[in-house]
Amino acid sequence: MLINLSELFSCQGKVKTYTQSLEMEQFQGPSSLYEIAEKEPVVLNITHTGNKKMMVEGTAKLTLLMPCDRCLEPVRVPFVLSIEEELDMSQSEEERVEALDEQPYISGYFLDVDRLVQTELMVNLPMKVLCREDCKGICSQCGRNLNHGKCDCDNQPKDPRMAAIQDIYKKFNMQST
Repeated sequence: MLINLSELFSCQGKVKTYTQSLEMEQFQGPSSLYEIAEKEPVVLNITHTGNKKMMVEGTAKLTLLMPCDRCLEPVRVPFVLSIEEELDMSQSEEERVEALDEQPYISGYFLDVDRLVQTELMVNLPMKVLCREDCKGICSQCGRNLNHGKCDCDNQPKDPRMAAIQDIYKKFNMQST
C-alpha cells in the first residue's frame, strides 16, 4: 500500500495518522519464504519536520510461520515492530545511495508500507527458531521427528574410532540420571 507524502508538505509540523492494511501474504527472508499467518493494520504517524523531512513512527503486528531449526515443524513467531524512520524527501535516489541511506520503501513522494515492514522484519528476524526449548530434532538417518517418538535406526557410530566417544557419552548420561 502506498502513502502519498506530498500532502504533508503544505505546512511544517503537520502530522497525519495513517492506518494501512498489509497487502503481502508472504515474507522473503534471507534464506527462505515465510507465510504470514496473522497480520494487523499498520498504524503510522508521519510528521513533516521541515525542509521536506518526515519523521515516521508507528507499529506493525504480524505473525510468521517459520520452520523449527531442529525438527522443521512450523512455528508461529509473533512480531511487534516499532518503526522509527527519518525521511529526507529533498534527496534524490542517487544522493541516498551515495550517503548509504538506501530506503527501498521510498519511490518519489510515495512511501510503500509493505516494503517498510519488510525492511523492519529483516532487521528483527530471530537467529534461531525452536518449537520448544527441549526440541529433539530429527533423526539424521531416517528423518523422523524425534519429538514424536524414537526411531528404529541403528545409532551406533559408522566409524569405529567414534565408538570410544560413544561409550564415554553413554557413561556420562548414566551418571547424570
